[in-house]
Amino acid sequence: MADEALFLLLHSEMVAGLYRAAEQGDGENGRCISKLENMGFRVGQGLIERFTKDTARFKDELDIMKFICKDFWTTVFKKQIDNLRTNHQGIYVLQDNKFRLLTQMSAGKQYLEHAPKYLAFTCGLIRGGLSNLGIKSIVTAEVSTMPACK
Repeated sequence: MADEALFLLLHSEMVAGLYRAAEQGDGENGRCISKLENMGFRVGQGLIERFTKDTARFKDELDIMKFICKDFWTTVFKKQIDNLRTNHQGIYVLQDNKFRLLTQMSAGKQYLEHAPKYLAFTCGLIRGGLSNLGIKSIVTAEVSTMPACK
């Protein structure tokens, strides 16, 4: 339980610190999101290396995505992805109905515009993990109702 609280606090402080620096003239909103995603990318690469060192090779892309949804997500966020959809043409939609990094915020619409900055690190985590597994990807996040995200 303590490690989860520390992760949530560290993530919040990373976001706040980058945006504080941007307000003082060191950057802009897009640059902050890019920095957060790049941090997540590097962390995702390292985590996937550690998590897959004792697993068998994956058969295909769908097996990799199942691993991300079950094992990877469970290790990082203490729960599995709620829903995985695919069009079987390389597009996957992962849905978390109670995303841990957004549950600290109000469930109303007033903080909806702030959600992307709290999802950038996670997009990088997924992209970094997929990159280390040999999949080049574009990872985006969408929030229509808090604290759910796709």
